[in-house]
Amino acid sequence: MGSAGRKGSLAGVVAGLVLLAGCADERADEALDDVQEEAAVSQDVGERPVTDGLVPADGTEPPSELQVEDLVVGDGELASPGDLLSVQYVGVRWSDGGEFDASWERGQPLEFQLGAGQVISGWEQGVEGMRVGGRRVITIPPQLAYGDRGAGGVIGPGETLVFVVDLQEVS
Repeated sequence: MGSAGRKGSLAGVVAGLVLLAGCADERADEALDDVQEEAAVSQDVGERPVTDGLVPADGTEPPSELQVEDLVVGDGELASPGDLLSVQYVGVRWSDGGEFDASWERGQPLEFQLGAGQVISGWEQGVEGMRVGGRRVITIPPQLAYGDRGAGGVIGPGETLVFVVDLQEVS
């Protein structure tokens, strides 16, 4: 085989290896996505969710804007400004995936009036439009959470927060 033939064969082998590596990376990314999704929905609505894997462990930068993902769309009443809401939730820090608060631990849901400024802005925006019986993951950037001040020694300055929220009641 001539020099050109060997170079062509070598290029083919390299291209094949790159393609295989790319496929492996894609499968690994898909598997990570599946684990993260499964972690958030492994419990039924109304039961405390599992939060392991909710935040990427690979150093992924947090989103700079509010993100809302309905894991379960409820079929009850819609949450609108002015409504009194009853929710169960668990919150984790993006930086380390550690839980910092959970209404389930207190044995009673959080009640607040939507649109009255009783909760952080990210909650106001993230919960609006949910239906009773729904479960939603809300990822809140610092500017819609506690900003540069942090909160209570458990949420650092500039922290992105992730909540799994179950809407139980609208009145």
